[in-house]
Amino acid sequence: MLTSIKKNSFENSESKKLAMMYFRVAIVLFGAQLLMGLIAAIQFIFPGFLFEIFDFSVARMVHIEALVVWMLYAMIGSVYFLMPDETGIETVGIKIAKLAFWVLTAAVTIVVLVFILVQIGPGTINSIWFINEGREYLEAPRWADIGIVVVILIFYWNVFSTYSKGKKTGIMTVLVADLMALAGLYLAGMFFTDNISIDQYWWWWVIHLWVEATWEVFVGALAAYALIRLIGAKREVVEMWLWIEVLMLFGSGILGLGHHYFWIGTPEYWWEIGALFSALEPVPLVAMFVHVLYDWGKEQGAAQAEGKEGSVAKNIPAMTWIVLNAFGNFLGAGIWGFFHTLPQVNIYTHGTQFTAAHGHLSFFGAYATILIGMMYIGLQYAYGIERMTSTFRSKMAVFLISFGVMGMTIALTIAGYEQVLIERAELGATWNAYFVAQDMPWYVQAQIWRSIMGVVTFIGFVYLVWDMLTIGKEQYREEAYIVERAATAV
Repeated sequence: MLTSIKKNSFENSESKKLAMMYFRVAIVLFGAQLLMGLIAAIQFIFPGFLFEIFDFSVARMVHIEALVVWMLYAMIGSVYFLMPDETGIETVGIKIAKLAFWVLTAAVTIVVLVFILVQIGPGTINSIWFINEGREYLEAPRWADIGIVVVILIFYWNVFSTYSKGKKTGIMTVLVADLMALAGLYLAGMFFTDNISIDQYWWWWVIHLWVEATWEVFVGALAAYALIRLIGAKREVVEMWLWIEVLMLFGSGILGLGHHYFWIGTPEYWWEIGALFSALEPVPLVAMFVHVLYDWGKEQGAAQAEGKEGSVAKNIPAMTWIVLNAFGNFLGAGIWGFFHTLPQVNIYTHGTQFTAAHGHLSFFGAYATILIGMMYIGLQYAYGIERMTSTFRSKMAVFLISFGVMGMTIALTIAGYEQVLIERAELGATWNAYFVAQDMPWYVQAQIWRSIMGVVTFIGFVYLVWDMLTIGKEQYREEAYIVERAATAV
């Protein structure tokens, strides 16, 4: 019988059901992000594409905003998913949490429609409140800004209240502290100052410190939870590295911001400080994976030596994405970030396609991978599957998305290299130099390849959605069939 398949102890958890609602919206916004990115990439090559119908500035804006918002949705969903497991109780205030989900989703829908249909407005207070605040990456109109803060405060209240009443694991303790910082940092982008350097200073606290401190710590907590759940990693090991990550990231993340400060009028020494500490951020997370996987490998070897079958990952697609997170984080945030932010290099590369290359690989490697992994863990729970195995679709999704993002990164790196040589070093970074560089063969070819790799990534996304819509049902039926045969044999 189908009902004879063993379910986990939280099969009726309202918190986990809410998590799945967040995951569904996240995957839709992920698709919107990729689609807008493709439109913007084509407009780089053919500037007249959709001219005065859907401008490049709008496509780029929605591309970036959708990226941030889908990841926030997936992050919130991940917390609601893991909280019952970590605290041992149902999430406190689940009804208001569901209401906050619908309020946030309605607000996001309205904002996106305004971005696409209205696009621009006059430089007045009304535009700031109802169309666009006009600050890069923080374009949401002021009413939506306030609404987001209210929703996040409700979310934090849910988390803190549940944490206070339930078990207090290291993972939950780190999450509670980190989410307070995540919510607080957003407030730094909600006021204006007349001095552009001061205004940009606080702007960077939202734009980059969100990513370089709070998001990295958040990912560490998710990785710790996932490794315990999927391969039975020792809690004391993952939590040890998680605390090391907290110490390094909250320190290195704040100081790592320094590589931006020079460009907004602060002293030159911030260059060196920023480059050094920015490069340290991925180290603890990679060390956690290496330590856990090494221990797991030793256990497998010991089991085989005794003629026993070693433990296997309970969710292969999720494990694949989560292990990919360690490598992607190291490459995107570490390697690409470090060689781009060194002061001797950054004076030439700042604001070129090097920045876009670093951004694409680091966001994908550090965040998208582990959030997709959490979605697969959610699917396994939703269908009550004991062990989720890979399918052709899940393998194609991993390969095509990873290959596509890496291809875009390499293409954008080549474009940035051409800009450094022609626009910066040879022609002196003038406006004329900028436009000359845009027409050079390397730059044009790189942008063409970026678009091709964008299409590859989108095809991978189609495979990902296809797999997520089908893998649970298929493997549920397979397990049900095995259970029924075993029962019949008895």
